[in-house]
Formats: sequence, structure tokens, C-alpha cells
Amino acid sequence: MAITEEPPLILEIESGETKPSTGAFARPTNAKGWRAWVFTVDHKKIGIMYGAVAMFWFFWGGIEALLIRSQLLTPDGTVLTAEQYNQIFTMHGTTMVFLVVMPLAAAFANYIVPLQIGARDVAFPRMNALGLWIFVFGGIFLNLSWFLGGGPDGGWFAYAPNTSVTFSPGAGMDFYALGLQIAGIASLVGAINLIVTIINMRAPGMTLLRMPVFTWMILVVQFLLLFALPVITVALVLLSMDRTFDANFFNVGMGADPLLWQHLFWIFGHPEVYILILPSFGIVSETLPVFSRKPLFGYSVIVISGAAIGFMGWGVWAHHMFVSGLGPVSVAAFSATTMFIAVPTGVKILNWIATMWGGKITFTVPMMFSISLVSMFTIGGLSGVMHSVAPADTQQTDTYFIVAHFHYVLFGGALMGLFAGMYYWWPKAFGYKLNDTLGKWHFWIVLVGFNLTFGPMHILGLQGMARRHSRYGPEDGFDFWNLMVSIGAFVILIGMIVFAINIVKTWLGYKAGTIEQSPADPWDGRTLEWAIPSPTPEHNFDYVPVVTDVDDFWHKKYQKDENGKLRKVADGNAIAQLGDQHPHLPSPSYWPIVLASGLPLIALGLIYTLWLTGIGLLVLVAAIYGWSLEPHTDPDAGHGHGDDHDEPDGDQSENLIDLPKDESTEEAPVG
Repeated sequence: MAITEEPPLILEIESGETKPSTGAFARPTNAKGWRAWVFTVDHKKIGIMYGAVAMFWFFWGGIEALLIRSQLLTPDGTVLTAEQYNQIFTMHGTTMVFLVVMPLAAAFANYIVPLQIGARDVAFPRMNALGLWIFVFGGIFLNLSWFLGGGPDGGWFAYAPNTSVTFSPGAGMDFYALGLQIAGIASLVGAINLIVTIINMRAPGMTLLRMPVFTWMILVVQFLLLFALPVITVALVLLSMDRTFDANFFNVGMGADPLLWQHLFWIFGHPEVYILILPSFGIVSETLPVFSRKPLFGYSVIVISGAAIGFMGWGVWAHHMFVSGLGPVSVAAFSATTMFIAVPTGVKILNWIATMWGGKITFTVPMMFSISLVSMFTIGGLSGVMHSVAPADTQQTDTYFIVAHFHYVLFGGALMGLFAGMYYWWPKAFGYKLNDTLGKWHFWIVLVGFNLTFGPMHILGLQGMARRHSRYGPEDGFDFWNLMVSIGAFVILIGMIVFAINIVKTWLGYKAGTIEQSPADPWDGRTLEWAIPSPTPEHNFDYVPVVTDVDDFWHKKYQKDENGKLRKVADGNAIAQLGDQHPHLPSPSYWPIVLASGLPLIALGLIYTLWLTGIGLLVLVAAIYGWSLEPHTDPDAGHGHGDDHDEPDGDQSENLIDLPKDESTEEAPVG
């Protein structure tokens, strides 16, 4: 069948002369074994390490959750003392928010964003490595408290004056305040890096309104981090000064107002909700079109809605404080803004449903997790809108109804979306798909366990069960639903064990050769990351892609014939094999990990002895000095691919190639 004339696929060579092919996956390097990972500045390895460390903390936080549910399994539980219970639920919330969901989103941002915008790396590769290692040391520092007198016990929100030395005399809250400051530095470094990368390093032709939705949502999140983290940092510094230097910022006896902490925390805390959920919104905005065989319905509306959520999220923080005595005017104002922010969120949900409507849906594992996000987050969103009504909020505050609400948002929304992303981009990162059967078992077990865990909490909350209480009596009538909730928590554990088995089994099968390598474009994807081989070559792109449309890669594969029907004119896997340019890349460096190691020493010194602080400062200064003297690229460091080809030679017109069209008559799916 004849094909109407369309612009050819043009890919521009970034570096100089073409080198003989040595294979798409050839990675000559002097850094072997663990050093290739610890000293790397490659955004892909950094993304994988973010994900691996976050999953470790996910299982750690899950153990904390199981301890909580074991304590509440029966009336008058004796698994934990009241003090241990306070520490466990504080660290469970802190771990899940700051050490799991945020870094998992950072893992996808680091790995996928440069690929989606056609870049070879992020703007500041060594700063990227620095952010990773600060996060690693921040998580270790937070959990050192378990071995040095006990964990923090003031809740993940750390309300004053409960966090003062009077009411929390151990060092746990010092570890909380300083540990979150360390982790905040990591997020701030990453935010600046990703903003500069997305703004400055997009491929030719990729305007802002041609960027993939996932990249858009990551950009919004980085601006939220940029402005929200300083607020919580101020609060944590004030708390540290109260506890360490006897300041009186939250000391009621000296005339301070503890509501200052609540305002500072929730001015950060509510944008934080969108920091946690927007990356998953971006993920499902990528997966739903691919597995519905349709373009995303209302691309520009989805993008604008995401930006609107980020902007409006700054104006709703006080709905967390309706019972704190703000007064009727403030309550009415924040009730209205809370109702209003539901509009752009609802628009996204309607657009996702419209994307699936009439499509040729394929129920792959990433699609199943994506659909679960849409449904579970809708439940969490509806219960959230209920809290914009001040009388309902007043009744439900500090009950298990609130616990149910935010878990439907953060587990049913954020984590389900992140699981969708893992299954979707796993072949791009590792070169093979996870087992489909085990993946579906993982999905169904977790979905059932999730609803069995958090669904009954709505009932418990409406019955009056207070949150954060370490026990309840048999006369309260809470025993049946607490039994169901605890059973559901252990069902989730089984689902996560299946996920771990899936990872290990497929990895061993891939190494043994029983699992085939994934093609470059296994899902018939729409965005640029599917235009390069799987697993991703170290240099990402052999050629700089020239973008002419939203979902440009898909439009290069499918074009209209003379009858207006979409036909496949090029194969995505063939596109991925074009050329074999190997440019020189930024060199590995050990200074980021050295610099990051100084921060926990400084923090330990502030808690115990200033001598440690002095040592940490010396490490910090030495690392900054060594970093400043280190060359950006070092041909002897073993990170490049032969000669340095940073500068193209001569006229680049000869380096433009046209992809030969496949005159196949294969008809495209709904497009």
C-alpha cells in the first residue's frame, strides 16, 4: 500500500566522526565491581541505586508497620510498650514519606527524564551523585537512633511542644530533626539539578508542550521541592536550636506559640503530598496511552492541571489545623481552597478514564497497577474532599479515618503508580521484563491486602478509634475490624515477597540465558526512551533526536496513508540500532561520597560532642577542595568510550541521516 509522503526521521549526530561499531552494550571501563557503582556519576546507575536503597527502606518501614499491626491485632496488645509503639509509628511514617516514596520518585526522575528529553546525562552529574549519597547517609543517620537510645517518638509531624526535651528527653528527636535536614539537602540538590536539566538540555524541537507528561510532573515536583524544603528546614533548625542550645522558639512557658511549628510544618507538608503523588500521576499518564493504544486524552489539560495542583497546593495547608483554634474566618477560607484544589485533580482522573475509553486495552502488569491508581486514588481523593467540610473534619481528625484517607492517597495512589513504573521501565533499565505471571500475583495480592488493611480503617475511624493509641480495650468494640486490618497488612507482606521473588527469579533467568533480552521497544512506546537499545547504553543516545511533535517517537513509527488510516512505517527496534557513536562522558568521582559522609559526623557532633562536628567540617572542607581541583572529564578515568569526541568537526550536514521507511502495510492500532 502506498504511503503518503511524510518528513523522514532525522537524527543528528552530536559528536564527531563515526566510530566502528563495537556493540550497543560495549562499556570499556577501568572501574570494575563495586567501584563502578560507588564512584559513578552516570544518571542511570544513580537512578537504580536510588530505587534499590528506597526499596530496602520500604521493607524496613513495612516491618515497622507489621509491628504496629501486631500490637493492635487484639485488645490490650502486649507486643510493644507504649514508648516503643510511639517510636515505631513515628519512624514508620518518617521512613515511608522521606526514605521510600520521595527517593523512589527520584529514582525514576534520574533514570527516565534525561532519556525522555533526549539528553546524555543530567546537567550536573557529580552533584547528582552527591544527592544520592547524602540521601543514603541521611537514612542511615535517622535509623542510628535505634542503636543510640531509641527512635524519635513525636510522630512524623513532630508537633511542638511534644518534641521538646521536657516531653521527649532522649536523643531520638535530635536524630529526627538533623536527619531530615540531611535528607532535605539531598532533595534540594536533586531539585536544582533536574530543573536545570529539563529547562536547558531538551532535544532540538522539544518545546515545553512537547515534553512527555512524566517529565512535566517531575518538573513541577522539583519546583515544589525548591520552595517547600526551605520552610521545613527553618522549622527543623528552630527545633534543633530549642533542643540543643536551649532556645525558646516553641517553649510555651517562655511565651512561644506552638502553632508556629504546625504552620511551618504544614506549609511544607501539604505541597509534600503533591511531591509524593505527582510523579505517579506522570507515570500513569505514560502507561495508560501505551496500553490503551490511544494518545493521552487532553495532553495540554493534563499538563496544566499538574501545574495548577502544584501552585494551588500552597494555599490549603491549614485544613490540617481545623481543630487548632484558627477561628471561623480562616477555617472557611481554607475549606474553600481545599474544595477548589479538587478540580484539577478531578480533571486528571476524567482525562485518564477518557484515554482508556474506547481503546484497545492490554492488561499488562503496569496497566493493572495504573488502573488501580486511578481507582484507589479516587477513593482517597473523595475522603479528602470530605475533610474540606470543617464539621466532618473536626469529627474525623485524630481517628483512623484520617489514617485510611492518606494511605489511600499515598499507598493506593503514589506507591501503586511507582509499581506501574517499575514494571513498565524495568526492561529499559535492565534489558529484560519481569515475569508477567508473578507480576499479576504481586498486583492482586497487594491490591486485596491494601483494601483489607485500609478499607476497614474508615469504619474504625467513624466508630471513634483514635489514632496513635498503643492499645484499645475489649469493651470498645474495635477488635473485629482491627483483626481484619492486621490480616490485610500481612497479606501485603506476602505480595511484596512475591515481588522480591520475581526480581530474583528473572535476574537469575536472564543471567542463565533462559530469559531473552528485551527488545528496545517492547511495549510499542510513544516517548524517546524507547528509541534506544535496552538496557540503555551508557551514553544514552548515539544521535541527538530531533523532535517534531508530542509523542514524537510514536509518530515516527506510524503515519497516515492516502485513506487517512495509520500505518506502521518504521520499527521502533530498528530505530534503536542506528549508529554507534560513543562520546566521552563525565568521569567517575569519589568526592561526592566523601563530602556526603561529613554531614552525619557534623550532626552526631551536635548531639554528643562538638569534636565530631569539627571532624565532619574538616571532611566537608577537604572534599569541597578536592572536588574543585578534579577535572570534569578525565580520559584516563575509564568512563569514556575511546577518544574524546566532545567537539564535532567540520560541516555537520553530512551527519544528518534519513531513516528508510518500512513499506509495511501493517495497520496501526487505535492512534
